[in-house]
Amino acid sequence: MMQGNIPGGGRELETVEERLRRENESLRHQLEALRVNPESPRAAQEKHWQPSGRTIWAIVLLLAMLLVIAFLAGYIPLQKRRALIVSEATERNEALPRAEVLRVTRSTHSSELELPGSIQALTEAPLLARADGYIKRRMVDIGDRVKAGQPLAEIEAPELDEQVNQSKATLEQARAALESAIANHEQGKANLELAQATATRWSNLVKRGVVSKQDNDLHQTEYQAQIANVRSLEKAIAAQRSNVAAAEANLARLKEMSNYRTVRAPFDGVITQRNVDIGALVSTGSTLLFRVAQTETLRIYVNVPQSHASSVRPGQTARLRVSNLPGRAFAGSVARTANSLDPGSRTMLVEVHVPNHDGALFPGMYAQVDLSSDRRNPPLLIPSDALVVLPEGTEVAKLGSGNEVHLQRVEVGRDYGDRLEILDGLHDGDIIIPNPGDLAREGVRVEPISPKQSQPGK
Repeated sequence: MMQGNIPGGGRELETVEERLRRENESLRHQLEALRVNPESPRAAQEKHWQPSGRTIWAIVLLLAMLLVIAFLAGYIPLQKRRALIVSEATERNEALPRAEVLRVTRSTHSSELELPGSIQALTEAPLLARADGYIKRRMVDIGDRVKAGQPLAEIEAPELDEQVNQSKATLEQARAALESAIANHEQGKANLELAQATATRWSNLVKRGVVSKQDNDLHQTEYQAQIANVRSLEKAIAAQRSNVAAAEANLARLKEMSNYRTVRAPFDGVITQRNVDIGALVSTGSTLLFRVAQTETLRIYVNVPQSHASSVRPGQTARLRVSNLPGRAFAGSVARTANSLDPGSRTMLVEVHVPNHDGALFPGMYAQVDLSSDRRNPPLLIPSDALVVLPEGTEVAKLGSGNEVHLQRVEVGRDYGDRLEILDGLHDGDIIIPNPGDLAREGVRVEPISPKQSQPGK
């Protein structure tokens, strides 16, 4: 059974035994030949030689020694080969599992942050009708660039003209009423002076006893009535003046509305929408005539996640890319930030301004905004497959002293797809197993190898 386990050892032993067996048979045949043919010359010569018992024992001992030597010649290599096989199996059973490891390093000092956003005009205004009427003329159309104050359309409003004329007539009536009130006030003051002189005269006559006290009381009462009349006339003048002011304000309002019959551009920009044409009926405050956008400078609103909110600040450089202009980047800057996070999305609203002097960018485009910036304390980076997600939390297989595996709890930051930022739980230089698999057990000893050693042929 042992010979069968070792190739070649059994055959050597079998060859030696066969050789000895053949020699023994040869000697036995020779002895038998001597007994059968005692008259042969060789037998005659050997007839007188008789081996002694010592010689026979010597021959037997020699044969035994040859058998032992032959046995040892096959058994010793067999035992050596068996010991080698057993030692190799033992080493193989006792060998530690090999695990590819890597050293934890920090991310780059440049914070990579690219977020989507929608391009908007820096200033955009809808132009509504401020006068009721019909479009008499239209001077611009969509895509036309306009200057501030440039006429865009003219509205024909005959009813507004009639209102202006009626307001002018009302103003003239109010002014005439004011003049009449002033004249009445002058007459009232003259009557007051006469009543005052009469009352004074009658008061002196009563003191002398020339007239009765009753007649004096009558003139004193007329004097007080004239005083009240003058005060009433003064209030009438004030009322008429208020009427005049109201009529003037109404006339000014109508004249201002008449100015709105000519629709003008509020600022330099481009006509992005035109909803009316010549002859269209428009109503005050409800009919959208045009939409004007200022496109010399565009703005993009992006939502920055909480992990990068502290690294974005006003004045920071930004780069803008759009899919329809591959290979081209537009330089901009952060204009302002909300300085607060949205409780629902945990993001901060950031406004980015981008110059658009050549008009290559249009409002409404979808863009990618690069807000990469330098950071003083970059986070640690590990491969995404190194993360072990357990019910207790997220962990990594960290290699401790004695090459023992320790499951370390970590706090994950931003996910880059193939890499993860680690905010807490690891330190720069720690050794982890990138893809632990079955080795993600506490206390397991492993044989660490570098990625290069794990590759075949290297």
